[in-house]
Amino acid sequence: MLKRNVADGIHCVEDSYVNWFIVEGEDGLTIVDAGLPTSWDSLLQALSELGKRLLDIKALVLTHGHFDHLGFAERLRSQVGVPVYIHDNDVPLTRHPRQYGRDRPLTWYLLTQFKAMPMVAGFVKNRAWWPKPIKEVRRIRDATLPVPGSPRVLFTPGHTLGHCAFHFPERDTVISGDAVVTLNPYRGSWKPQIVSGAATVDPERALESLDAIAETGARTVLTGHGDAWTDGAERLVELARRRGSS
Repeated sequence: MLKRNVADGIHCVEDSYVNWFIVEGEDGLTIVDAGLPTSWDSLLQALSELGKRLLDIKALVLTHGHFDHLGFAERLRSQVGVPVYIHDNDVPLTRHPRQYGRDRPLTWYLLTQFKAMPMVAGFVKNRAWWPKPIKEVRRIRDATLPVPGSPRVLFTPGHTLGHCAFHFPERDTVISGDAVVTLNPYRGSWKPQIVSGAATVDPERALESLDAIAETGARTVLTGHGDAWTDGAERLVELARRRGSS
């Protein structure tokens, strides 16, 4: 489902509780994260609604390398020639997207967190756990990426070792990926928080990394799961820290 202009020139597509974004720039489009494998159809539909084409996409930027954010990345790279950017530390995940570190066993959440069952069912239906590995990536090493929208890189490790958020200062917006979310897919809870230990490798570091998001002072934070936050990055981070790890 396409949500237009969740921030200035930034559109959100939600597929089975997973958000990814289309950023309009003067010289084309940047896609931030790639959803699920079935999100390819959502991409084509969203482009049609926006009056855009696949060839308008100049870059795909990944906040991190978890399976539910890699969905159509390899297809966009191999079929359209769109470069894929990701931080050095998460490059191995693009090749083996299900082999990621976690602080707590996944089985505990599957056996006890019944509110999360609709999300798990959606993941299964949309083949979330089986994205194609990405054969070639460009490593994020600069403070500002040379892609439409010129996002400033915020290094936010903890959820994964190479997680990055992206700040769009002129739009007063941060795309946080899973550094902080408003929906935790492992608990089914709709409050500002970091993602549970079943999918977070280092919760302590994840909480520390929230400084980078708060320091932007951005009004809007667009998360990888859940609704857009428009009450300021500092307040979002305050609430997430208050909740802590889970």
